[in-house]
Formats: sequence, C-alpha cells, structure tokens
Amino acid sequence: MKHNSVIVRQLGRRSYEPIWHKMQSFTDTRDDNTADEIWLVEHEPVFTQGQAGKKEHLLCTGDIPVIKVDRGGQVTYHGPGQQMMYVLLNLRRLNIGVRELVTWLEESIVDYLAEINIKAYAKADAPGVYVNNSKIASLGLRVRRGCSFHGLALNVNMDMGPFLRINPCGYAGMDMIQTSDLNGPSNMSDVSDGLVKHMLQRLKAEHVEQIEGFENE
Repeated sequence: MKHNSVIVRQLGRRSYEPIWHKMQSFTDTRDDNTADEIWLVEHEPVFTQGQAGKKEHLLCTGDIPVIKVDRGGQVTYHGPGQQMMYVLLNLRRLNIGVRELVTWLEESIVDYLAEINIKAYAKADAPGVYVNNSKIASLGLRVRRGCSFHGLALNVNMDMGPFLRINPCGYAGMDMIQTSDLNGPSNMSDVSDGLVKHMLQRLKAEHVEQIEGFENE
C-alpha cells in the first residue's frame, strides 16, 4: 500500500461503542504499511466523556447513555444528524504532531463551511469551530503508537436538545449551532463529501479508495 493512499469508509448510522472499539483495534494492529483511513459515521444518541471529563458537566443525561472514552477533552453529545469524521492516521509517517492535526481538522471544517457561505473560525484556547461565538463542530483525539484516532463532530441537522443536558466541552452555557440553522446543508452526504475533500488535500492523498462498511461484516 502506498503511503499516500487513504481509505474512506462510509459507515452510515451506528452505535458509538462498537465503532470506538474498532478504532482502537485498528490502531493497535496497524503497521507502517497500513494505509491511513477516514471513517464517516452518524451515531445513535450518546454522551461521551473524555479523559479529562468531569462528572459535574453531566447535568441531566436522562435516558441517553454516557460512555467514558479515551479521547482528549470533556463531555459532548453525538446523535443522528451530526457528521462524525474519524481520522486514523500514521502521524509519524506524515511527519506531523497532534497540534498540527488539530489545525488540519479545524481548517478543513472552516474551509468547507466557507464554500457554503458560513463564516466560521477556530479558537486558540478552545479547540473546535465556531460561528458567531456558537460552537458548530467539536474535536477530540487520541494518539497511540504514533497514530491518531477519534476526530471531529460537525452539527448538521440534528436534535440539539440533548446539548442542554450537559456543559458542552466543559463550558457552562455554551451555545451550540448547526449548518441547517444557517441556511446550510441538511444532507449528510453533501457534508461528508465536503469535509473529506478538504482533509484529503491536507493529507496530499494521491490514491483514495471509497468503501462502504467493513470487510469482515
């Protein structure tokens, strides 16, 4: 497999925990010849609590499960209508660090949103992407054996109510927004295509393979 090859997996709508464990397994078993992968998925409703996550930021989770996970960051919500883009990359091979990867993810979101006439920006002191002080995308990563997993969540066309049950990303009163509130797209495939295009540019991918699902399903 060429080092500048990237596999893009369209995974549809899936429960969070099995995908998380697949990311862990992929990262633990890959070697220097394994192609990098990008996974696109929507999740069933779930709150995820990062390694630094504090219980007091879970206000009233109700019937939505809470899963403690191995990414950085605090607590957030994932659900249908939110585009997840997981980046399973060999950072050593790309010769970048985690800070540069965060910048690539933020820039990919900002550049995609600019294409659809949404003016967004990143903040140096609070990872993620914002529109008029409201958060439209969240980031969380883990690096193991020089390779990344987890990634970004872009709010597209979802029930925003569950965000009121937490302090999103550890910020009380953080206002969350989505593309469909801003005359942007509500179609998930349009959003995923746009995000992937900008991320692949940063990866300088010369060969891209599009796959639906996993080979062993």
